[in-house]
Amino acid sequence: MNWTLLLLKKIFGLTNMKIKKFQSIAKDVIEHEINALKKLKLRIGNSFDQIVKIILNCKNGKVIVSGVGKSGIISKKWAATLSSTGTPSFFLDASNASHGDMGQITSNDIVILISLSGESNELKNIIQYCSRNKNIKLIGVTSKKNSLLYNNSDVGFIIPHVKEAGPGNIVPTSSTTVQLALGDAIAIACMKHKKFDNFTFRKFHPGGSLSIKLKTVSDLMITKKNIPFVSEKTAMKDALKVITNKGLGVLIVKNNKNITKGILTDGDLKRLNQKFKNFQNLKIQSVMKKNPISVDKDMLASQALYLMNKKRITSLCVHGGKQKNKVIGIIHIHNILNANIS
Repeated sequence: MNWTLLLLKKIFGLTNMKIKKFQSIAKDVIEHEINALKKLKLRIGNSFDQIVKIILNCKNGKVIVSGVGKSGIISKKWAATLSSTGTPSFFLDASNASHGDMGQITSNDIVILISLSGESNELKNIIQYCSRNKNIKLIGVTSKKNSLLYNNSDVGFIIPHVKEAGPGNIVPTSSTTVQLALGDAIAIACMKHKKFDNFTFRKFHPGGSLSIKLKTVSDLMITKKNIPFVSEKTAMKDALKVITNKGLGVLIVKNNKNITKGILTDGDLKRLNQKFKNFQNLKIQSVMKKNPISVDKDMLASQALYLMNKKRITSLCVHGGKQKNKVIGIIHIHNILNANIS
């Protein structure tokens, strides 16, 4: 039984027919926007390439995006997406630009103006300002080729004429979806060219959930000075003191050349105590686990957690680069879980 439908019927007196009509409207809106995106896809060509190249060649300036009304809201999204993917960018309020904020635009900057009509009064002063400065590149995104914006742009992109969803073809829906998708396409094209990967993305999003997912072993590992190292010649009675003092529940065994030879955990010690009466007199090399599992410091912490669960262990040795037999850190399952990684 669909309790949501029952609740809607009770509160609003809706019938099954009316509810189905709402669903039909939603699907119709989405279909309009899908068709609009298909038209946009056909428009991707030389002008798109030119826009991306101009942005990529912007070495000493920044990208400034502006628009009016709903296009202004989309402009904010363009600027936010560009900034978060490695292209310095910000939104300029078109109205405030005519009252002092025009000073935010300087030489070597790129200005992107979004306007369906290309004739918005609020944008005219920005267009004139950019036209007077040859070192400022103006990119115009509009649906009219004979508009003021398009005619004064260094590069113009013509958005296809699309039918807005809803009665009267008056509510900006399909057109703003197209604008939004174009901005995303430009940002991702620049991102891929710059080889802006997950780890670079994390630097720009230190507080987000994605940043947590992208934490690496090196972010969470216990560093070298805190690692409980012991020599392979160490007697177990002395090794017990080290494992107790360090409090990590693990020992890393190495030889006189600092090559990792083995590992010993709290669980191993309990089993040895049951197996040998005088195990404290044994040399650690005779009871250690040889060839401990080691992971690269750049491995995602989530992958390290998966490996621990798969191997049913609580600690991993950490190495850097090709030197797999030299431990530079230890990652414990608690380090990962305490970072809210699952």
